Amino acid sequence: MAKIDLVRNIGVVAHIDAGKTTVSERFLFHSGKIHKAGEVHDGETQMDWMAQERERGITITAAATTFEWKKHEIHLIDTPGHVDFTIEVERSLRVLDGAVVVFCAVGGVQPQSETVWHQADKFHVPRLAFVNKLDRVGASFDNVVTEIRERLGGNAVPIQLPIGSEDAFEGVIDLIEEQALYFTGDIVDTPDVRPIPEELAPAVAEAREKLVAAIADVDDAIAEKYLEGVAIPPADLKAALRKAVIAVKIIPVLGGTALRNKGIHPLLDSVIELLPAPSDLPPVTGVDPRNTEEKLTRGPKNAEPFAALAFKIAMDEGRKVVFMRVFSGMVEAGGELLNTRTGKKEKVARLFRIHADKRERLEKAVAGEIVAAAGLKDATTGDTLCDPRSPILLERIDTYEPVISQAIEAENNAAKERLDFALAKMADEDPTFRVKEDPDTGQTIIWGMGELHLEVIVDRMRREYGVLANVGKPQVVYRETVLGEAEGHAVFEREMKEQKIFGEARCLVRSLARGSGVKFLKKLAGGLVVPDPVVEAAMQGLRDAASSGADGFPLEDVEVTLLAVGTAEGADAIIGARAAAAESFRRAVKDANPQRLEPIMSVEVTTDDDFLGAIIGDLNQRRGQIQDVATRGPKRVVTALVALRNMFGYSTRMRSLSEGRATFMMKFHAYDTLAAA
Repeated sequence: MAKIDLVRNIGVVAHIDAGKTTVSERFLFHSGKIHKAGEVHDGETQMDWMAQERERGITITAAATTFEWKKHEIHLIDTPGHVDFTIEVERSLRVLDGAVVVFCAVGGVQPQSETVWHQADKFHVPRLAFVNKLDRVGASFDNVVTEIRERLGGNAVPIQLPIGSEDAFEGVIDLIEEQALYFTGDIVDTPDVRPIPEELAPAVAEAREKLVAAIADVDDAIAEKYLEGVAIPPADLKAALRKAVIAVKIIPVLGGTALRNKGIHPLLDSVIELLPAPSDLPPVTGVDPRNTEEKLTRGPKNAEPFAALAFKIAMDEGRKVVFMRVFSGMVEAGGELLNTRTGKKEKVARLFRIHADKRERLEKAVAGEIVAAAGLKDATTGDTLCDPRSPILLERIDTYEPVISQAIEAENNAAKERLDFALAKMADEDPTFRVKEDPDTGQTIIWGMGELHLEVIVDRMRREYGVLANVGKPQVVYRETVLGEAEGHAVFEREMKEQKIFGEARCLVRSLARGSGVKFLKKLAGGLVVPDPVVEAAMQGLRDAASSGADGFPLEDVEVTLLAVGTAEGADAIIGARAAAAESFRRAVKDANPQRLEPIMSVEVTTDDDFLGAIIGDLNQRRGQIQDVATRGPKRVVTALVALRNMFGYSTRMRSLSEGRATFMMKFHAYDTLAAA
């Protein structure tokens, strides 16, 4: 068996508090990678190594590690579950071959579970579902399986059944091998294999029948044996199930409780038995950067030309480290790679295998691995790094637009330089974090995905770069649109250094449906012969002007059509056309009923029945539109659309209304008019 067949690149993804970091810690302990299992609540985990993560008990950055299980090399990424750090999950799933999705047996499918599930669907990532916390009061394995099917549309098929529930949960039944696995709960003990208890035999027979039927639905060979009533050996079932998992046709469901050390061994076995090796997946596709019409592929073999995707940038003592997934070929430390985005060659100074915040030097990186490289100065998230002799451009990683901003300033002039340096490094690491200077006030503005995101950024600057900064109150990032349509006409005429500048332009601006973006068209009247560069200059003028409307905010959901461009003999028409088009656009926007838009957030609050009235009343006060009030297990779930400006400080208010027992998730829904909020 080739080495690549023994590699697994997996991620652990879930909603906040479902227990994914605990699952990752148990993986490391059982594999012998660490000798003491850290607990999230004690702030002693390996994977949550940042001070901010340990204090808050949440995962902020995707941490990578490598460990061995039954002669297989597993590259694992533990991802955040908080919506403010969604980009960390997105870029991890883009480079992983499989995922373990952790669900809380009480909470079931929660808002961020849906987000990560749809991200995994987008990248067609094979996955296993692990129902965690089966020992908790109100835990229900069956409810979670039903929710995965109904809310996520996943073909969830249990391959285990729990033995006992809540306090009495003591093991699982392996439906493929038809045996019972009991766990003592002691972290050093392996599962105790016993025959299936008699009282569970009918339920096991029914569940196994459903499992075999589900595999038969997607595998002809199994279907034939199933219809003939022939006994199917476990090895055949496993092979067919593996094929179905890799094709994302079946999601096997397992159960356990990671904190009590129950169910981790069989989960690790399923990772190597059911999730794909890099060699099981089709070659990665890209285009030739010199001719983007030409499609190229790279198979997961060392003999193929080198191709890798940079999926994360981290700063290590001020030096840049690039995490990359190697899809094909190999590179040695000291080797040269081409960055297809910049068109420049860069030298790989050193290569590392990462374990959270520790690392081990490597001589070379080979196909199928996830490694970190130092020395690549210009690489950013989403860049393709490849063999300079065989260039390829892989699909970039989508990023998200920030919705919240804050002014930030250094405590004194001496610290200003350090602040600018730290902000630039942070922006390098995180594509959803932006920094720019406000041209009107001269203030430095930072933008992010939520209050927690910006709070963590400021905290990291203090600890990692020693920069003390003052931050203003969070501000909402507004947009603008028009509600009607109007034409604008403008003439631009100037004399500059004996050079006449002249341009004339007419444009039409009209509104589009919400979420349509901005469209630029040209419909010049027949008979007008205007040189292409002049028309292009006018179009550029329209694009420039659209970045700030009547109130100075970028425009959304408008269609801009260039109707006419005029020039004068002997005059500079390029500058003139650009300036005239921009002015004609501004006049058209003024007459087309401009309207400010703001971010509307989708808010989901999970609360006890006792506090439901107070939570709904508070959301109504914030002018929220209640979308749904549902029941999930013993809890009530309120979904509402609320303007972001009305949500500042919400977590404190919600905790005081619910005696600290309610939780909420908030994610960007759409830009809409202020009146709608």
